[in-house]
Amino acid sequence: MNSNIICVTNRHICEGDFFERIEKIACSGVTAIILREKDLSEKEYFDLAEKFTEICKKRKIEAILHTYVDTAIELGVKSIHLPLPVFKDLSGEKKSFFEKTGVSCHSVEDAVTAEKLGASYITFGHVFVTDCKKGLEPRGTEALKNVCKAVKIPVYAIGGIDKQNIGSVIEAGAAGACIMSGFMKGENRS
Repeated sequence: MNSNIICVTNRHICEGDFFERIEKIACSGVTAIILREKDLSEKEYFDLAEKFTEICKKRKIEAILHTYVDTAIELGVKSIHLPLPVFKDLSGEKKSFFEKTGVSCHSVEDAVTAEKLGASYITFGHVFVTDCKKGLEPRGTEALKNVCKAVKIPVYAIGGIDKQNIGSVIEAGAAGACIMSGFMKGENRS
């Protein structure tokens, strides 16, 4: 498995037990796992994140929490991934807690803004057709290339990425890729 791949979780499409799947993914050679469970309340997310971070710690894989800044701070997780509007509103005090902050971007303008505000890396997508964004036109590798040229921080492509097309996102300048379905459905086995 390529070491510049980040797994993004979605327990709704996870085949089998969610935590067993996390254990397997943590041993697959990915760089990190983003716990992206947007439908949960912060309390429900906290409960899930507590067990998730234990698994990541045990398996020595980077745990990245998503959206819930206070949960990450309370659990002592130093990596967070945020939607750009949340990142823009984040106080300097809370921002300084994190060693790594990723930001979701959908345009060159978003990427430039995220970089100026201090993002460590960005995700850009969706690059290819994906079930997660049914009916929405993918942005494509040309848009990805433009984003990669516009910023100095690492850009991770997201959306419809698999073993067949990952090479094209790297060729476009991406530092790596974020994959959800391939991991949650067990298609990317090490």
